[in-house]
Amino acid sequence: MKVFQVEDAWTMANLRLGVQPEPQAGPGQVRLRMTAAALNARDRLIPVRGYGARMKALPLIMLCDGVGVIDQLGAGVNDSRVGDRVCPLFYQSWQSGPPTPGRLAHSLGCEIDGTMAEWMVLPAGGVMPAPAHLSDLEAATLPTAGVTAWRALVTEGRVSAGDTVLVQGTGGVSVFALQFAKLLGAFVIVTSSSDAKLARARELGADAVINYRTTPEWGRQARAIVGGDGVDHVVEVGGQATLPQSLRAIRPGGTISLIGVLSGSTLDVNLGLVVTRHVRLQGITVGNRDDFGAMTRAIAFSGLHPVVDRVWAFEELPAALDYLGTGQHFGKLCIRY
Repeated sequence: MKVFQVEDAWTMANLRLGVQPEPQAGPGQVRLRMTAAALNARDRLIPVRGYGARMKALPLIMLCDGVGVIDQLGAGVNDSRVGDRVCPLFYQSWQSGPPTPGRLAHSLGCEIDGTMAEWMVLPAGGVMPAPAHLSDLEAATLPTAGVTAWRALVTEGRVSAGDTVLVQGTGGVSVFALQFAKLLGAFVIVTSSSDAKLARARELGADAVINYRTTPEWGRQARAIVGGDGVDHVVEVGGQATLPQSLRAIRPGGTISLIGVLSGSTLDVNLGLVVTRHVRLQGITVGNRDDFGAMTRAIAFSGLHPVVDRVWAFEELPAALDYLGTGQHFGKLCIRY
């Protein structure tokens, strides 16, 4: 079967189209004929061994997001059927409950092979049905960015109607956070350096927008927009360069969901603001099977559609990763098989 994998050494130059034997489902497993995949920021770190010694030995099949159709059942599988359209879960060993070292030990496209293969074999508990109203490309975006935004706002953040949420940027997680926050009845502020992207965010329901290039003190502006006390929840994707402004934007007792470190991973902020204002700084690393199920039920009930920005062919993965690095996208970037 055709795969896209890192071979021989941990460099971008060793990211290559390759061939592996077609897998067969064993006891308790299902085989998926994959139809689409989606990219995430982590995928640019994988070929250079950005997650260190925990990563699977080479060769490593790329990507963690995708969707496929079950075409083979292993012995003892009773809760899946041939023909079911399902998404592989990001964490194959995290079914429910809080995170533990064991539950975080097996993520696709890092510790175990990912979704850039024509077929995948996974435990039956490692897949979940995709909402019927979504296209394959839309469904492929759900396991990582969708679940991350859902866990940040719902499982951990407990955002409810009338809350105020600030979302940084318009990448995959951020656009999902905007959509989910509006679904929950929240007032949403979106930041970006692009007025064109902010206009698109308005079309998706953003109640207020801030261009952080023209308004560097956007934390203060966000507080002013909501009346001075600060926002209830910040979806923080920048890290080093943006966290100081997030701390200015958040209300006393509010929550900052730290999801990404796109601007740097070193902590250089006034920690006194965290302590004296009783701020909850919550790290988020995707979520579990229960999160995926709750999220997809909400998506199906509401009719929500993920935002797909651009699509590439299977063989064009390097070009898609290059485009991801430019930061020009709005929503998700996808691969069609």
